[in-house]
Amino acid sequence: MKANHPWRVLRRLRNAVAMGLSAVVLGGCGITGLTSSLGSAIFGDDNESTPTVARVTEEQLLMAAKSGTGGGDTSALVAHGCPKMVISPNDRFLTRYEAGREGDGLAILHRGEITKTARECQIEPGRMSVKYGFSGRVLLGPRGQPGKVHLPLKVRVLDYNRSTIQAQAINVSVDIPPERPIAYFSVVRTVTFRFPEGTRPADYRLLVAFDQPGPAG
Repeated sequence: MKANHPWRVLRRLRNAVAMGLSAVVLGGCGITGLTSSLGSAIFGDDNESTPTVARVTEEQLLMAAKSGTGGGDTSALVAHGCPKMVISPNDRFLTRYEAGREGDGLAILHRGEITKTARECQIEPGRMSVKYGFSGRVLLGPRGQPGKVHLPLKVRVLDYNRSTIQAQAINVSVDIPPERPIAYFSVVRTVTFRFPEGTRPADYRLLVAFDQPGPAG
């Protein structure tokens, strides 16, 4: 049996350390939370990269939407003391067409997309307050014109049975400039609901979606 030379031992040790570091990085996945006097805030994206924010603000969400970093669907992530906030997979987009030409890609007026979310929470006896925010973008289609675009959205609070216990309708106005066929939006709201003893923040969920209207006419 051959003796282990020093260089072989060092190589094995280096490989073991490298594998350990890889496991730590992959296991942690960059997920962090920031606890503040109001509870916890989280700001994630579709890749589950989650830089933290101390407060949920329209400015932060708007910057995240424009940069394409941070924010997004947080379905797999829960901030300490906060319910999940999820972008509805079926209503993440809103596409408007010229009247009578629904489904025709050449007749699209504009298309909205929800891209970023964030929330922070405060729990008091018997109730929870969630300051939530979301942002996104609007793109002009082949038949679209610059100007003001109105986007109807809805945020629902779901309990552990996935029943809606509260809903908020939100209308967003976005100005699309003539020189560029894209504009961004951000919204911050607060919702308060009953939080009975024995339940956990993870039992609840905030679901944000476009409130799909009828065809444009």
